[in-house]
Amino acid sequence: MFIFVCLCLWTLTGVFVADAVKSESVTEGESVSLNSSLTQIQTHEDIEWKFGDILIAKVNKNKESVFYNTTAAGRFRGRLKLDQTGSLTIINSRTTDSGLYTVSSSRDTINTINLTVYARLPVPVISSNSSQNSSSSSSCSLVCSAVNVSHVTLSWFKGNSVFSSIRVSDLSSRSDLLLHLECVDDSYSCVLNNPIRNQTQHLNNTQLCHTCAAGPPVSLTVLISAAAAAAAGSLLIVAAVGIFCICRKHRNTHREETRAEEITYADPTFNTRNRNKSRATEEDNVEYTSVPHES
Repeated sequence: MFIFVCLCLWTLTGVFVADAVKSESVTEGESVSLNSSLTQIQTHEDIEWKFGDILIAKVNKNKESVFYNTTAAGRFRGRLKLDQTGSLTIINSRTTDSGLYTVSSSRDTINTINLTVYARLPVPVISSNSSQNSSSSSSCSLVCSAVNVSHVTLSWFKGNSVFSSIRVSDLSSRSDLLLHLECVDDSYSCVLNNPIRNQTQHLNNTQLCHTCAAGPPVSLTVLISAAAAAAAGSLLIVAAVGIFCICRKHRNTHREETRAEEITYADPTFNTRNRNKSRATEEDNVEYTSVPHES
């Protein structure tokens, strides 16, 4: 029994059962390697690769690579390679190579990979929308275009901020994205992107639209605004302190004037005393009487 278990473990060496679908992405024309998740191939097993339900390659028990060139699998003619671990490499990938790939042994499915091959992205083209532009108009209309694209996003950017965008899912011979502006500068750009690549066209031809009036850089404008705000705040503080001091001084002056008005100053009156009259008055009040003499 023990020997049987050891033999089973030995036969499973290097084989892992896939528990989830893995994803791979590549741009058309590039090579991509699909991992078999095997560390080595056992001599008693066949390892097979399928694209959907189509058998496209196999490593037999003698570790010999076999490639199938049937009508369905013929699209891969001369573009497949297998290594000693059973991993599959697709050379010069095409968009038609996108799909589900499965590697399996004679017993189990080992790995499942969902491959997406994206078409090469063209550089978008910016032009003037002459049907809406006129010499008398104060605004202008621009159009960003991309041809023969699918599963992409076409966007207008101003700096690092998205202005507008559209999603193109199915293959389109031409995709256009309009932009209406009063004026333009070199901060506008059109970007065409998919999940792994992008192409950018900057708006550097100002002849397509009115040029915005020159002004200080954004960073300088922010700095000037901040300095002006700080200066205004300081002036307000100084003005408030000055008004407070003036009001306080005025209040003290008003109090002193009020107190001065409440004090009444009287002129001193000096009366001259009539000494003779006083004596006369005293004499008028004196009564004389005779004093008896004793004998």
